[in-house]
Formats: sequence, structure tokens, C-alpha cells
Amino acid sequence: MGMTMVEKILARHAGLESVVPGQYVWAKVDETNAMFDTFEDIEKLGVKEVFDRRKVYCVSDHSAPPANISTAETVKELREYVKKYHIANWYEYGRHGIVHQVNPEKGFVRPGELIAMIDSHSTTYGAFNAASCAIYMDAVYLLINGELWFKVPETVQFNVTGRLPAWCMGKDIILRIAGDYGTEAALYKAAEFTGPVIRNLSLAGRWTICNMAAEIGCKFAIMEADEKVYDFLKGRTDLPFTPVSPDPDARYAQIYQVDVTNMSPQVACPHDPSNVKPVEECRGIPFHQAVIGSCTNGRVEDFEMACRILRGRTVHPDVRLLAIPASMEVWRDCMRAGYFDILTEAGALVCHPTCGPCAGQHLGVLASGERCVSTTNRNFQGRMGSPHSEVYLASPATVAASAVAGMIADPRDFLEV
Repeated sequence: MGMTMVEKILARHAGLESVVPGQYVWAKVDETNAMFDTFEDIEKLGVKEVFDRRKVYCVSDHSAPPANISTAETVKELREYVKKYHIANWYEYGRHGIVHQVNPEKGFVRPGELIAMIDSHSTTYGAFNAASCAIYMDAVYLLINGELWFKVPETVQFNVTGRLPAWCMGKDIILRIAGDYGTEAALYKAAEFTGPVIRNLSLAGRWTICNMAAEIGCKFAIMEADEKVYDFLKGRTDLPFTPVSPDPDARYAQIYQVDVTNMSPQVACPHDPSNVKPVEECRGIPFHQAVIGSCTNGRVEDFEMACRILRGRTVHPDVRLLAIPASMEVWRDCMRAGYFDILTEAGALVCHPTCGPCAGQHLGVLASGERCVSTTNRNFQGRMGSPHSEVYLASPATVAASAVAGMIADPRDFLEV
């Protein structure tokens, strides 16, 4: 019996010829990250060093920069642990950005790798043909030993076909999938995204899909590697890698056919990423804040799309628009392309790379009764501030159009399609 992509990666990292769903394996992990409390725990155990300081990454993206004394103390402790344990990769704010953007930019994510990190959206790296998942309680063991046990998951495949309409983006595809199949469609499974639409999609769009695949419950999200991936990695890594593809006779728990022909821009309504409706059904809902950015949609392509709508237009006086690039590399590229001029002339506030409002800890926190339309990945109750606020999720095109209209709007009303 053939294997899926994730099965091949787990087998390789476990030193086995093959694996099957339900099997438990011990596998060596290529990369991970660590937080201050992870270091605190290994220090209590008397551990003097991590398994490989070159394969551990630390970042303060959720609190960059700290907005209160408590957070500042936590980040200070993390910096001290980074020095104490000689961690080679420390992402200081103002120099790098959000971990899910920076890791690929630094060449730390390569096809065929196995990655486990302390963050629920670590599925992001599947866009680069890596099997990557979130961990929590196991983080201490992994940081010390460099390996972890895995239950080989079943794989579900999403075959995306048809012709993606103009002004629909990767965000619209994953919202459509979440809306059609629910937040448990891939619960503790590997989600494999394939089909002609995925192959034709930009790398940025694939990045978005794998990031938000966490919202359909998956353990891993993965796509095949191609020239778009290889071109991105050129000059970013000189380490060898071995991409994987599914065998023709690989077995899937479920195969979903997703035809995006004639699909409208999608909007996830409060308070669930699967509460998705076509933009036509949400048109006219007023709101107070708009956000374009985060590890989900904070790439150059996202700001380029937003600027197509915002050029020569003005953000509605009742709306505040935050633009948050996912990394300093993206920030500089947008600046050079003139996107910041367009954004600021329209009335947007361009911010530094940070998780910011997505994490609900600082920068753009919502007050009671406020409503936000955002490109971020979650709209749980209280996610962006007050539990009495609301968050709608949409693509950069839809968010930009809505920011101009002052209410949820269809980007097709602002652009030739």
C-alpha cells in the first residue's frame, strides 16, 4: 500500500520503510521553537543544553513590543534564556517579524522536513511541503531530546478544481472549505491540498491556506513542492532537502472535491471560522476596525491586492484600518513598492511586524460593542479584545473594500472583474 506525503515524512524521520494510520512512532524533529516557560521547565530539571541550539527558534511576536510590565518581564526572561542556552536563532522585534513568516524567509523550512512548534498555526509550513504541527505539553521533552512520539494520522484530501474567480484569494478558498466541511473536517488528520487551483495558486496563497488549515482541526497541512517553492528557497538555504509526493495508491480517509468556479468572496462571521457566508449575505454590516496582516495574510501579495482597491480612495471616517506586514522583509518590500504611500494616503495606519490584534494582547484591541473585519485566522469570542466585540474574517481584497465602504462590501464593486 502506498503512502501519503505526511506518512512518508513520518516514516523517514522514524527510520522506518513505511507507516500506517494509527501507528505510534518515535521520530526525530528537524526544527522547533521555545518559549520562556519551556526554558523555565528544563532549567528546573537541571538540563544544561538543548538538543541542538541551531534547530531551536525563539520569538516575541505575540508581544512585540511589550505593552505592559508583565509582558516586558516575560520577554526579558526569554532573552536571558536565549543567551544562557546559546540559541542561535532569536527573532527580536524590529529586525525580523512573526515566526510563521520569518522561518521560511530564513530558510529554516524545507520540503520533506518534520517540524513541531508551540503555536497552533504551525501547520503553515505545509505550504513548503513540510509536515509541521503544534505541540504544547511535549515541548519540554522535544527541546531536550530532539524527538517526539506521533500517532500517524489519517489523511484527508481537498482537491481544489475549477477556475478561481478574479479577486478571490487563498483566504477565500480556505474559508470556503471551513464553511462547507466544518472545524472538525480534518480533526487529528493530515489535510492534503491538491488540484489545479492549488498548483496555479501563488506561494503566498498556499501559505494562507496551510496557516488557516488549523481551523479545520488538522494535525498537519501539506502541499506538494514545485518551482514556486524552490525559487523562494534559492539563496535562503544551502542545506539539502528531499520533497515528497503521495503515492498513486495512497489511501485517504476522505477525498473532498472543492470546485471554486463562480465562488464569491467569502466571509467568516462571529464567532466561528466555519460560520462562513458569501460576501453578498454580509454586505452592509457596519464595523469599526479593519485589519490587513498577521501570519495569515501579511505578505506582499496581500498588500498589493489591498492597494489596488485603496489607490485613490479613502478609508471611511467611521473605520480605522491597520496594516501589519508579517516581517521586516515584507515591510521593506512594501515600502519599496510604494504600498505604504497608498495605504497612508488612504488613511491606514501602517504598523510594525507583530501578531498585534490577532493575539488580542495589544495594538488594535476591540472595545465592548465594537466590530472588526480582519484577515487574521480566528474570530473566537474575545479573540481580539472584549468578549462583547465581534470579528469577521475575510481576504485582503474584501477587507480593503469594506474599509472604504464603512460596511462589509464586495471587492468586485471596486475592481474590474
